[in-house]
Amino acid sequence: MGSKIRLFIDQYWILIILLVVKFILQYILVNPVYELHRDEFLHLGQANHLSFGYISVPPFTSWISKIIYLLGGSIFFVRFFPALFGVLTIVFAWLLVERLGGKLFSKILVACALVFSVMMRLNILFQPNSFEILAWTIIFYLLVTYIKTEQPKYVIYCAFVIVLGFYNKYNIAFPLIGLLVGFLVFPQRKLFTDKIFWKALIIILVLVLPNVIWQFIHHLPVIHHMQRLKETQLDNNSILGFLKGQLVFFFGSLPLIIAALIAFVHYKPFRPYRFIGIAFTVAIVLFALLKAKDYYAAGLYPALLAFGSVYIEKLLGQGWKIYIGYVLILVNLALFIMVSKYLFPVLQPVSIVENKAGFERFGMLRWEDGKNHALPQDFADMLGWKEVAQKSLAAYNMISVNEKDQTLVFCDNYGQTGALNYYNRNKMPEAYSFNTDYIFWLPRMVKIKNVLLVGNKPSNEILALFKNCNLFGVVENEYARENGTGIYLLTGAKDEFTSLFYQMADKRIAQFNIF
Repeated sequence: MGSKIRLFIDQYWILIILLVVKFILQYILVNPVYELHRDEFLHLGQANHLSFGYISVPPFTSWISKIIYLLGGSIFFVRFFPALFGVLTIVFAWLLVERLGGKLFSKILVACALVFSVMMRLNILFQPNSFEILAWTIIFYLLVTYIKTEQPKYVIYCAFVIVLGFYNKYNIAFPLIGLLVGFLVFPQRKLFTDKIFWKALIIILVLVLPNVIWQFIHHLPVIHHMQRLKETQLDNNSILGFLKGQLVFFFGSLPLIIAALIAFVHYKPFRPYRFIGIAFTVAIVLFALLKAKDYYAAGLYPALLAFGSVYIEKLLGQGWKIYIGYVLILVNLALFIMVSKYLFPVLQPVSIVENKAGFERFGMLRWEDGKNHALPQDFADMLGWKEVAQKSLAAYNMISVNEKDQTLVFCDNYGQTGALNYYNRNKMPEAYSFNTDYIFWLPRMVKIKNVLLVGNKPSNEILALFKNCNLFGVVENEYARENGTGIYLLTGAKDEFTSLFYQMADKRIAQFNIF
């Protein structure tokens, strides 16, 4: 056993070092002033309501959230899993280079291209994106391995990864459509006549069925969610903006991407894998036409970088020219260091404001509304949550003990709701909202006597149904997206408020019914 470990270390010690660097950077590239992101709070909240589906995402992230809470629920473990998925992505890119016959240089080249890239930013946040990139990379790796070895088991392995990718994020449809086109164009289409393909397809259909059934039972909320996403975010994007964003992801490794696309056409050993080049092109075109967010396509690149690394290594050969290739690594590292303060939340908000021009050059201050703001949107979404939770808990503690079971904690949006449920867990009742998945989780209380409200001041019609309304505080962090959010305590509700509230909730739920 000891000799096997020594052999493993001898073969992969450079990879191990790079993985350790990657893992450490995931933590130190976040200034302690920043908290969790509003989306992370939503995903963590799903752990308390495990299901085969949710409005915003499939259930995979909720399973990881449950594990995080079993491990104590600390921010360390919230950030651990996206970092882990990022590390594993590098491992499979390294292994893909091995499958393609690449030597040490091409392995180091692809690993550095992924470590020192914008993927580091995606791996900071506990969102489906990190596992999505990993799943797509594994799929490409398994398909290359199948083509190279012709062993049917890799198709079955691929089926299981596709299932996990589907349960993580529905975006997996885009590379799959690309792969379908790629296989149809080239001789690899013979796979469709092999019984192993149909076995894999049956496995996929059977295993994704629970989520499909959940969607139909709940009237396909994913379609409503996508419509809202398009109206509020994607319509503010452009095809050109999406394509420009692709240049940012691996800005220091563009030679590798270009090399891969050239190699698929001109390099004979890569001819069996040209379907990957087609899959990349088709997926990029589809994303662009739909004006998708630029990071939606990030999962396409690790495999492409692996092919590009091997091709560049072949062009340079094994003599002194190989050292020219290491210049690519140094340039990539230098560019990464130069732009890191703009891409990652390393600077405090006041420093970002002082360096506004630099952030504007990289388009970092443009939000989903299409306008520029003081901070990058992701950074502003990582501020003010502890303040919301602390002030809400102080307001809740003002309620008499015998009325706490008749108190509803209610918030305007899922970020506020999730922050209260994360920071104040075991200290106050679960918070709810009419926003996203929380609408399905509302408890049906017999009598609502008090409401702890986080958000905007209620309308006069609602205020008329309570004896008192006290403002206990507002979010004062000027850089937080939640700046100005109020914490209100409404007490002494009239009897009709309870029925009116649930009528409002039922109307919101009905909005998700598309048939």
